[in-house]
This record gives sequence, C-alpha cells and structure tokens, in this order.
Amino acid sequence: MSYIKKRGLSFGFAIQGIKKALKEPNFKIEVSAAVLICMVAAYFNISKTEWCFIIACCGLVLALELINSAIERLCDLISIEIDPRIKFIKDLSAGAVLIVSVASLIMGIIIFYPYLKSFFNSYL
Repeated sequence: MSYIKKRGLSFGFAIQGIKKALKEPNFKIEVSAAVLICMVAAYFNISKTEWCFIIACCGLVLALELINSAIERLCDLISIEIDPRIKFIKDLSAGAVLIVSVASLIMGIIIFYPYLKSFFNSYL
C-alpha cells in the first residue's frame, strides 16, 4: 500500500473518531460552546492574534476531551468493576480537561472583556 493511501486511511479513521465523539454529551457541549465563541468573535471582529488564541484554546479543549473519552473507554475495557485505581486514572484525565477549560475561559474573558464592555456601554 502506498504512503499516500496509508495517510488517506489514517485521515479517514480520525474523521470516524470525531464523528463518534459527536455522540458524547460532553463533546457536544464543548463543540457547541466553540461554535458560539467563534460566532461572538466574528461579530466583534477580533484581531488575528486573538483569533489564534481562541482557535488554540477551542482546539486544545476539544482534543483533550477526545483523549479523556478514549482513556475512560479504555479503563472500562480493563475493568467494569469499581476499582479505586481506575477511578484515579479517570479523575486525572477529567481534571486535565477541567484545567484546560478553565484556562481557556480565563483567556476568553481577557480577550472578550474589552469588546463586551464597549458593546454594553454603547447601549447604556
């Protein structure tokens, strides 16, 4: 099989993974939030640099949620019994998503605060 064909198959598998993730409730919420954030960013016509930070944050949260979901599924394959070691692993991966989500929220506040302040001041 050629190199290009192998890369095409790999890309297809990645797309399948994203489609499967879209059935996960947390991923749906995070994708919806990312779309909403991008709509607000477009409305306020944020700078290219700000777009870069917004896209990086959204991408990081979504990618880490995929990794978290994969870890949780893998742990469930290893043991369906309640096991404190499995719980610890799942809690760690969920914590990673939370840290990136909170950091992204803070970055979003820093970016959008001036735009929102100006928007609301013009209507008050």
